[in-house]
Amino acid sequence: PRRRGRRLLPSFSNPFSPVFSLLQALHQLYYDPNIENKNLAQKWLMQAQVSPQAWHFSWLLLDPEKVPEIQYFGASALHLKISRYWGDIPTEQYGSLKSQLFAQITRFSSGSKIVLTRLCVALASLALNMMPEAWPGAVSDMVRMFQTESSDADGRARCVALLELLTVIPEEFQTSRLPQYRKGQVRNALGQESSAVFPLLEQLLTQEDSPTFIRQKVLKCFSSWVQLEIALTECESLMHAAFSSLQDADLFDTAVEAIVNTISQPDAQRYVNTLLKLIPRVLGLQEQLRQAVQSGDMETSHGICRIIVALGENHSRALLEQMEHWESFLALVNMIMYCTGIPGHYPVHETTSSLTLTFWYSLQDDIMSFEAEKQAMYLHVYRPVYFQLVDVLLHKAQFPTDEEYGTWSSDEKEQFRIYRVDVSDTLMYVYEMLGAELLSNLYDKLGRLLTNTEQTASWQHTEALLYGFQSIAETIDVNYSDVIPGLIALIPRININNVQLADTVMFTIGALAEWLADHPVMINNVLPLVLHALGNPDLSISSVSTLKKICRECKYDLPPYAANIVAVSQQVTLKDVHCTSQCMWLMQALGFLLSALQVEEILRNLHSLISPYIQQLEKLADETRNPPPKKKHTHIPSLLNQPVYPTAGEARRRDTHPQKEQKKLHHFIKCSINPVVMVLQQVFQLIQKVLSKWLNDAQVVEAVCAIFEKSVKTLLDDFAPMVPQLSEMLGQMYSTIPQASALDLTRQDGSVHILQHMVFPLPPLPSFFPLVNYFSITLTIFLGPREHPDIVDSFMQLLAQALKRKSDLFLSDTLDVKAVFHCGIISLKFPEAPTVKASCNFFTELLPRCAEIPSVGQVVHENGKLLLQAVMEGIGGQTSRSLMDHLADILFSLNKHCFSYLSVWIKEVMQQQGFPSSRVTAEQKETFSQQILRERVNKRRVKEAVKEFTLLCRGLHGTEYAADY
Repeated sequence: PRRRGRRLLPSFSNPFSPVFSLLQALHQLYYDPNIENKNLAQKWLMQAQVSPQAWHFSWLLLDPEKVPEIQYFGASALHLKISRYWGDIPTEQYGSLKSQLFAQITRFSSGSKIVLTRLCVALASLALNMMPEAWPGAVSDMVRMFQTESSDADGRARCVALLELLTVIPEEFQTSRLPQYRKGQVRNALGQESSAVFPLLEQLLTQEDSPTFIRQKVLKCFSSWVQLEIALTECESLMHAAFSSLQDADLFDTAVEAIVNTISQPDAQRYVNTLLKLIPRVLGLQEQLRQAVQSGDMETSHGICRIIVALGENHSRALLEQMEHWESFLALVNMIMYCTGIPGHYPVHETTSSLTLTFWYSLQDDIMSFEAEKQAMYLHVYRPVYFQLVDVLLHKAQFPTDEEYGTWSSDEKEQFRIYRVDVSDTLMYVYEMLGAELLSNLYDKLGRLLTNTEQTASWQHTEALLYGFQSIAETIDVNYSDVIPGLIALIPRININNVQLADTVMFTIGALAEWLADHPVMINNVLPLVLHALGNPDLSISSVSTLKKICRECKYDLPPYAANIVAVSQQVTLKDVHCTSQCMWLMQALGFLLSALQVEEILRNLHSLISPYIQQLEKLADETRNPPPKKKHTHIPSLLNQPVYPTAGEARRRDTHPQKEQKKLHHFIKCSINPVVMVLQQVFQLIQKVLSKWLNDAQVVEAVCAIFEKSVKTLLDDFAPMVPQLSEMLGQMYSTIPQASALDLTRQDGSVHILQHMVFPLPPLPSFFPLVNYFSITLTIFLGPREHPDIVDSFMQLLAQALKRKSDLFLSDTLDVKAVFHCGIISLKFPEAPTVKASCNFFTELLPRCAEIPSVGQVVHENGKLLLQAVMEGIGGQTSRSLMDHLADILFSLNKHCFSYLSVWIKEVMQQQGFPSSRVTAEQKETFSQQILRERVNKRRVKEAVKEFTLLCRGLHGTEYAADY
């Protein structure tokens, strides 16, 4: 073949022959115990495979005297060269290459299986590249050639080789890199060639003397070909033969795969008559399914269920439309119902029932999409089926006995949990068809269960019925259901003697929180249960999340219960009943609760709530530095933050929207100082004292910053009394050890946001906004090694935020704008993408201020060429291609706001030899420069020009890699 591949590896020029070097590398790969040597050999061999010499040494490595590992490498190299470097092969060599591959496949048909497969894949790739013009009837030729008598291999070996070749052709097509237009041509050609394949497969599958392993290969080959979307009518005979193969245990798995792949073709629904013929074959599997279930043969029951569901789920609408065949389809649905209700607990006793759940949604969706008359008919038929389905699902969702559940592994318990979630989703969909009648049905069953005095109800049955209610109430508006009051009244009558049952009771109450908000008289029926459950660590997640929902939805009706809720919550948190995350949720719940109280009550309850933590903070502040109780130092500030934020947020909303709920909220409007600010002022000194000992601990600093971040963002003007203290603390934190969290607190609607919204005179600016101090400290990071990209990232974001919201900060005489500009250029060259992106955002905010801020305009005019140089270095290959749009934004902004300067700078920069890349010519650089300079309005065209130019700079223009990026 012509030499148009990659340059030969330097190591091939050594005194040894290429094959000798390859054998050494392969021996090193397979037998050298040193992992580093193995990795080097693998890298070398991968390069050898794509070198031009691979066309020659591949055949030599297929020598019969070589071991299979070496032969396999030769076959793999051939496939790689044919599939990836097809353009290297002269047209006149197609025939000889094809003949050589046929000869090798014939020879290896009785040899190593792995080598045979790779050679078949290579020939398949050759055929796909030659079809249909250069090799019309390729598959027919293969069948004919392997059926011809040959003394080189016996008939059975030739048959195996042909089946292997036919199997890999569709598989290779699916993964081939053919252009899209060629894929369509080749797919059509292969579809026509199926007429040469399917009769052969049917003959081999049905003749009595075919050995089992041949039939397995036939079914696998059939399964491969049907994925080419062959017309279902052409597959009909083979399908029926595959159904017959289900009775053979050795063929069962491959037959199932072939049938499922055939039925699941997207185009199969067009062939309704063929689908109707399949229903009797599927129904004929009922006895085999029943026996498999009774004997505990999960593999067989699973496989048959896959077939049933594939037919029902993929073609429910097409089969429903055949109304004259409604009874046969109903029989198929009942068979799926049998699979849904297979006895035993998932996944310990069976793994089949989960396969059917999606079918029930598809069937319901299809029924509800029919026109009114047909829909009414099918609802009459299938509503009873769906009521039966609810019973089946709730039975399958029941927990096993405590003894049995204790024997399950953690993985089995997790799979069962996920299965119950899937059941819950299915019940939610079923509600759309059955409506309020479903809730009434569940309520009647639960009522009979709890009021039956003759026999004690199992907790599993009660739990499952409640789980059904919870599944529906979590996502469906049940506010208008007439059974919910009865359910709320029944819940206290449940004998909660099991953790799983208690969990479901809690989650059910939580799902009805919105309903309770509309019916506050019922709150007292369930709130004592929730407060009692708070003390049980086994119910931590369910009880805390339920209380949080109640406090959020019903907060204006909870003041009579507030003292009790706060007392119980405080008791369980101080006793460490709950882990950290649940403690956070609990404190958030209390924040919602307190936000609905009078100011005096808020202060009293907040004081009661946080006093123990203040005492702990005082103790921690007086502790010696070692050993470090870091968990408490981060946990306590985080806990304090949770009730503060919802209370602060509600206070702010009340002050902003006094017309809402005026009777309940007037006291907040009259309050001159927000109560949350008063609380923060009480703990500020303590927090400072603790922080002074832990300034070098990022987790502690982050926890402290989190306390103020949400409050600053939410309270805005109300937070003004604390701004001086907070600014001073931030300055101390950052000057001691620079950390990104301090910058983030200032940036994220922090000091900048306060200054923008402040409505009364302020003290001198520097005392409120530590930007100048931040800069002088951060400068040392820019000048040193690039070890803190997170701080640089946050700092550049802070500068961009300041420019956007309070640009006159850059008018300060103490701010060195030139140094800030150079820091931005430095951060453009950081390897971390977020840091470069932040720097780009800074410049796109800075450049438009050239006219309005003299110092900015002067710096840009004097140093803009350096910025352009840095941007072009990034486009030239120093920066990730994913950031090109951001660099393009800088170019667009320079062109828009500094055009006269840019036209000079870009000419000077581009005149540098080999800049920004040695791969681009002077003409290409000139073309790019003109593209940038003439686009002062259309940013999209600038981005397109940058993307194209960066590909040229990187040597990727026109490559497949660039197209796939």
